[in-house]
Amino acid sequence: METQSNIHQDVSQLAEIVQKFATVNPETLSASKPYTVQNRVNGTWKQTKAYTTIVDPLNGDSFLQVPETTEQEIGDFIDSLKKCPKSGLHNPYKSPERYTMYGQICRKIAGVMSEPAVENFFTKLIQRVMPKSEAQARAEVVVTRRFIENFSGDQVRFLTRSFNVSGDHLGQLSTGYRWPFGAVSIICPFNFPLEIPVLQLLGALFCGNKVLIKGDSRVSVVLEQFVRLTEYCGLPPTDYDLLNSDGPVMEKILLTSNIRMTQFTGSSHIANRLAEKLKGKIKIEDAGFDWKVIGPDVREFDYIAYQCDQDAYAASGQKCSAQSILFAHENWIQAKFVDKLRELAARRKLEDLTIGPVLTWDNNRIKEHINKLLAIPGAKIEFGGKELTGHKIPSIYGSYEPTAVFVPLKEIVKEENFDIVTKELFGPFQVITSYNDEELDVVLEILEKMEHHLTAAVVSNDPIFLQKVLGNTVNGTTYSGLRARTTGAPQNHWFGPAGDPRGAGIGTPEAILLVWSCHREIVSDFGPVTKDFKIPPPS
Repeated sequence: METQSNIHQDVSQLAEIVQKFATVNPETLSASKPYTVQNRVNGTWKQTKAYTTIVDPLNGDSFLQVPETTEQEIGDFIDSLKKCPKSGLHNPYKSPERYTMYGQICRKIAGVMSEPAVENFFTKLIQRVMPKSEAQARAEVVVTRRFIENFSGDQVRFLTRSFNVSGDHLGQLSTGYRWPFGAVSIICPFNFPLEIPVLQLLGALFCGNKVLIKGDSRVSVVLEQFVRLTEYCGLPPTDYDLLNSDGPVMEKILLTSNIRMTQFTGSSHIANRLAEKLKGKIKIEDAGFDWKVIGPDVREFDYIAYQCDQDAYAASGQKCSAQSILFAHENWIQAKFVDKLRELAARRKLEDLTIGPVLTWDNNRIKEHINKLLAIPGAKIEFGGKELTGHKIPSIYGSYEPTAVFVPLKEIVKEENFDIVTKELFGPFQVITSYNDEELDVVLEILEKMEHHLTAAVVSNDPIFLQKVLGNTVNGTTYSGLRARTTGAPQNHWFGPAGDPRGAGIGTPEAILLVWSCHREIVSDFGPVTKDFKIPPPS
């Protein structure tokens, strides 16, 4: 493994601003120049006894060493968390100057991230570990920066503003505060290695919590480099700890420390397990089998086709908001809409990463899922359905063409088919079906039966159609109108599921307050006591 001094020799090739915080160079990251990720606890960077080797998703070469923290090495993390009381690192009565401190830190972080060299650095680093197109990776960096810009200046102080209600008598005043939990944790997914961790991390810190954050080992180098950037920008290094470990070790910390709230983004299976183990002290953004309904009004044909292609296949379909099933009115089918989707999907190629490795489904699993769908009467492959060729993507990852399978509406609604049709394949894949005017209620019946309600789109400019579909569905982030999509950056709107009291949000002040603060009511009662007060009878 390379030493830190060797790594700094690579950094010398980077722009001066990047050299001030970065310890890895995405341009030279390879099997011959691997990088060793570190943990950070209580403000100190730490090595571990064992490491996990991460292979390059494009060629299978070993290019990262990530700490494989054991249960015997978690004591420092637990001790660090115990230093934070339930009242948090700051609240309206304790160290309130830290609210404005975080506003100033955000101003500096956003300024550094606006430098072209820094934007390019994170764009390239994301592409190395979670291959997606340059535009998709850069958009993740820009969205993250814009979120941080939104909370510069006094915005952190304004975020946790309180409210007052007058009391019953002179001197009494009831005040509702947003209060931190104290020690909290974040468990992040692989698909947005910068955006999701940073938005949740900073939201937790704004509210006064101390955070233990764990990223996905395959992409954790991105989060590690952002942690180093925050240190450079003056964020107190003891405010949060960075852990790399497997799930059982993280679970051990959750169950043996003083962590009082956990935010989890990832699979429904793990989310439900943690919800039970943590006795409900969790906020979840889990699986998203996301739907799009296109109404009867055929207009803006090319634009809507383009957006459908983006929603289903950008980032190789590895977005929690990716379009998983498309309900197209028969008017669109008759207008050869599927042919247009086929044409657009065919433009995607591995060379520019508009299609790329699938990090959680291998080809055998993808093929098995497609075959189960094709066993349904009337099902057929509309396009794709083949493995990519001419590449070095390792077999532990998937490598499939953008694929769509048509399944008749009457078959989807059947009990024996429903679960397989609505199973989320986290890759470049979607189910397509069609409906007519009389079958809209069948579509709504299918949407009602779905378990996950993250994102959705209702594509139409017919207000009566929109009213019916929107009024009978619950997805937390739902786009409507001719330009409706399922995927969208959450720096300017709420993003999260609905219909589940455990649901987490991300991106907005309301989301931050929901996830990272609780309500505390302080009733002030200073008097005076009336001069003629007499002790009344007991009641």
